[in-house]
Amino acid sequence: MPQSSAHFMTQHGSRYLQQLCKHFGHKVPVTFTQTVGEIRLPFGHCALAASDKALTLTASSPAADLARVEKVMGDHLARFAFREAPTLKWQRAAQVQ
Repeated sequence: MPQSSAHFMTQHGSRYLQQLCKHFGHKVPVTFTQTVGEIRLPFGHCALAASDKALTLTASSPAADLARVEKVMGDHLARFAFREAPTLKWQRAAQVQ
């Protein structure tokens, strides 16, 4: 399944991870701790990993929906982290043939 990752440099990665997971948890299956999480959207999923310096998001979905997962996660992170104005640059993983 195609994947892409984005890194957001922040000292509040755990806070944003938990906010995102709690928010989506009202509608879709979610698992999380203070440092890792997974959000399962109907069209793909996103794994999250927080450290004291960054939040890493890894989107996975069928190729046709990968951009949608990236946009949904990026838009929601922007709402929660508005004071830091995150700009995510998603890097697509190379596909093995």
